[in-house]
Amino acid sequence: MSAENFIDKIVEEDINFFQRPICTRFPPEPNGYLHIGSVYAIYTSYRVAKKYNGHFNLRFDDTNPLKEDLEYVNAIIEDMNWLGFSPGERIFYGSDYANEIYQAGLTLIKKGKAYVCDLTPEEMSAYRGTLTEGGTESPYRNRSVTENIKLFEKMRNGEFPTASKVLRAKIDMGSPNINLRDPVLFRIIHATHYRTGNNWCIYPMYDFAHPIQDAIEGITHSLCSIEFKDHRPLYEWVLHALDISEPPKQREFGRLNLTGVVTSKRYLRELVAGNFVDGWDDPRLPTIRGMRRRGYTPESICHFIEEIGLAKQQTVVDMGMLEHFVRLDQKAKVRSIMAVINPLKVVITNYPEGESELLTIKNNSENADLGTREVSFSNIVYIEKDDFMEEPVPGFKRLTLHGEVRLMGAYFIRCNEVIKDIDTGEILELRCSYDPETKSGTGFKGRKVKGTIHWVSHEHAEKIDVHLYNKLLAGDDIVKDTEKTWDEKINTDSLVVIKDCLVESAIRTEDRFQFLRHGYFYLDKKFSGKQKLVFNRIVSLKDSWKR
Repeated sequence: MSAENFIDKIVEEDINFFQRPICTRFPPEPNGYLHIGSVYAIYTSYRVAKKYNGHFNLRFDDTNPLKEDLEYVNAIIEDMNWLGFSPGERIFYGSDYANEIYQAGLTLIKKGKAYVCDLTPEEMSAYRGTLTEGGTESPYRNRSVTENIKLFEKMRNGEFPTASKVLRAKIDMGSPNINLRDPVLFRIIHATHYRTGNNWCIYPMYDFAHPIQDAIEGITHSLCSIEFKDHRPLYEWVLHALDISEPPKQREFGRLNLTGVVTSKRYLRELVAGNFVDGWDDPRLPTIRGMRRRGYTPESICHFIEEIGLAKQQTVVDMGMLEHFVRLDQKAKVRSIMAVINPLKVVITNYPEGESELLTIKNNSENADLGTREVSFSNIVYIEKDDFMEEPVPGFKRLTLHGEVRLMGAYFIRCNEVIKDIDTGEILELRCSYDPETKSGTGFKGRKVKGTIHWVSHEHAEKIDVHLYNKLLAGDDIVKDTEKTWDEKINTDSLVVIKDCLVESAIRTEDRFQFLRHGYFYLDKKFSGKQKLVFNRIVSLKDSWKR
């Protein structure tokens, strides 16, 4: 089996080391929703497990009762299933290993490798030192094993208030790696846990729980993003100190960032809590919920992740690349219909008033298997305001006064008169005539016109609202600007709402369409009702990203 990247090479080198199947995991903390960076991490671990006929575990890092909620657990499972990374029955919870992790803490105390510390958080920070200077040993570091066991048991029994004591590893306060300067292993938190209730009041830190949980589940490769690289020595110290045989191996890969979006969970939470966006599923957010609501498909997201490949360092990718794969996925799958976003009324004066006819139009010019549809045509239609210029600029190829254009799938029309508002001069209506000999599909070979425009019949149109999305942030790096508020960081045109657009009546048949010349659109089920539909633009038709 060929290695496709550096992680594959590592796994293949380790296959003979482990006497158990290859096993990877994804360990989300259930305090928020998955985002595009999460997909990158999930895909990396899931792909390795499947490629080497191993196992993939979803394990919730739920060891902080102050932040976690069952809502996020259910959302994460649902999103992973939607993406195609179903863990099946291999769903685990870190909180289920509470007793094993507690016993591990006792083991380290008995070995003289852990102690109970009474320093306050502020004192501990001061004792810790800096990146260039070593730390200072805690005055409680040399407590006896017997005293530490008694204190730790009292911590477990709830005899001390929150944050009054911690269990720390006894490693090296002079280590150049700040993570090894007697890190905290357990802290006291008096709070109800969504899963274990009030059974526990001490909770392990992630760096302590992580390797123990991996060992319990038989993980072979704990694949983490690059920011955990400096934590790897502590991961390995814990496993060695606990005498774990065939210990799992932590290995790191680069983190994924997208231009113009927020992937930091802290920043996402600020945006949601401050009502700067419409919840975690706001279509401008790179959360899976947001991308689903906008209309992205699992296939397009996974194709994007595959194309990026696996990097060793942090990667910043142009958002246009993701949009490219969304277009690519939709192009041959989606039916097209005509939608007029900014309507301009056209009266065809020589077409019989009150009558209509059905015209046959292809559903997708690139996929004949999607068939055709019948579209009603009458003497009053609407076109885009931008498709008419009374005094055309050079190169304009659509409808002009005394000019001729083809209505898509229908007839040639000629504009004979422009009706304007007397006071404002705004164009209200066009009076046109049609040539019945020019019907599409009849083989007409007479004169030619320079342009074809889309339209919607007045009597057979349906009104919808359209949401057009652009980049959420005003600049790619603006999120780091501490001088600006979120109000100043958000692009004022990130959401443009256009009401009362006109579309073909076929809009009721499906939830995903290409609106000709406007882009790909998806039904917003959150805002749509029986009386009126709301469609989100997934992506425009214009592709700026180049390979």
